[in-house]
Amino acid sequence: MTTRPTLPADVAERIADPKAWADVAGMHTLLTRLRANHPLSIAEAEGFDPFWVVTKHADILEVSRQNDQFLSGARSPVLAPRAAMQAMAAAAGEPVHRSIVGMDAPDHPHYRLMTQSWFLPGNVKKREERIRAMARASVERMLDTGGACDFVIDVALHYPLHVIMDILGVPETDEPRMLRLTQEVFGANDKDFARDDDKASSVSLGPDATFREMNAYFADIVAKRRHSASDDLASVLAHAKLGERTAPELEILSYFVTVATAGHDTTSSSTSAAMLAMTQDPSLLPRLKADPRLIPGLVDEAIRWTTPVQHFMRTAVEPYELRGREIRSGDWLMLCYPSGNRDEEVFDAPFEFRVDRNPNRHLAFGYGAHLCLGQHLAKLEMRILFEELLPRLASVELAGEPRYTEAVFVGGLKALPIRFAAD
Repeated sequence: MTTRPTLPADVAERIADPKAWADVAGMHTLLTRLRANHPLSIAEAEGFDPFWVVTKHADILEVSRQNDQFLSGARSPVLAPRAAMQAMAAAAGEPVHRSIVGMDAPDHPHYRLMTQSWFLPGNVKKREERIRAMARASVERMLDTGGACDFVIDVALHYPLHVIMDILGVPETDEPRMLRLTQEVFGANDKDFARDDDKASSVSLGPDATFREMNAYFADIVAKRRHSASDDLASVLAHAKLGERTAPELEILSYFVTVATAGHDTTSSSTSAAMLAMTQDPSLLPRLKADPRLIPGLVDEAIRWTTPVQHFMRTAVEPYELRGREIRSGDWLMLCYPSGNRDEEVFDAPFEFRVDRNPNRHLAFGYGAHLCLGQHLAKLEMRILFEELLPRLASVELAGEPRYTEAVFVGGLKALPIRFAAD
C-alpha cells in the first residue's frame, strides 16, 4: 500500500531556508535524520508549492535515470518560491534565461550535443598546459600573501574563474564583473552577494537584471567569435546550430551564462573544501606530499564532501511508486544530493574525509541525461592546482571561522581564513 507522508512543518521550513543550508553541520544532522526516519516525504513550506524531499542515493538514481517520467522543464528545475514561479510564468513570453539544465527531450539532447565533444577528457586535456600556467600564478599570489590569506577569496574564487572565463573569451580585466554577476546568480538570498536585498527572497536564482546584464555582455562575445573564431568554447557556442539552422540567440546566451556560473562556483566550492579538509586533519598534507598519486582521490572526495549543487527539481509526468510512496502526476521532487552523498548504505563512514575512498560513487555531478558536462574540466583544474600548490606548503591551519553561502541551490564556502608556512 502506497502512502504520502508529510514532513513536520519545522523540517520543511528548514529545507527551504537558505540560512539553514549555510549551517552545513546542522543540515547534515537533519538530512541524516531524514534518511533514517523520513527518506521520502513531502515538504510543505510556507510560500512554496509542496515538494517531495528525496534523500536516499538509490532513489535519486532511480528518478535521475528516468527522464521521460521525471521532467526538468515542466516547472522550475530549482526550488523556487511560489511567487517566483508565478512571475516566471507571467513572463514566459519574454524570458531572460533558458538553460540546458531546465530542458527535456527533444531540446535537451540537441543542446547537450553542441558542446559534448568539447568537454570530453581528451579535448579538455589539450588545455592542461594553459591551465597549469594559471594554477602556478595563483599559487605564487597565495605565497606572496606572506603566510595568511582567505583561501576562498584569494585563491579558490579567482583560479577557476580565470580558467572558465578564458574558455569563454572573457578578458581578464572583466573578471571582477563576472565574479560579481556569478555570485548574484547563486547567492541571490545571501546578503553578501544579493544584487537587491529587498527582492532576494522572491527569486530562485539571480534577479532578471543579472541575467540581462550577462546576456548583453556575452552577446558581444558571440558577435566577435562569429567574425573571428578561436579554439575556445566561445567559438563553439557562437557557431552552434540546431540541425541546419543557427541556434536561437537566447539559448546560446543562456548557455554562456550557465557555463560561466556553474563552471566557476562549483569548482571554487570543491577546491575550498579540499583545503578545509587539510586544516582539519594535520596528517593529510604530509600524506599527499609524500604520495601525489592521492591527489585525484583528494579531488573526488572534496567534490563528494562539498556537493556544491545541493539539489535539482524534477516533476512527475505520470503516477509512480517510489520507496512505497505514491508519487502523483505533477508532483515536484527535490533530489537532495548532499544527502545521497552521505548515504550510509552506499558510503562506508560517509562523514569521514577519505582521499583513498574507492569506489566513490558520489552524485555531485548528477546522473543520467543531465550528468554534468564540465566534470572532467573541474577535476582537471583541481588536480593541477593541488599538484602545483601542495609541494610548496609545509603546513596549513585555520585562522578563523569558515563561513558558507546562504543558498538552497548551489552552496559552499564563502570564507576560509588560513595560516600557512611555505616549503
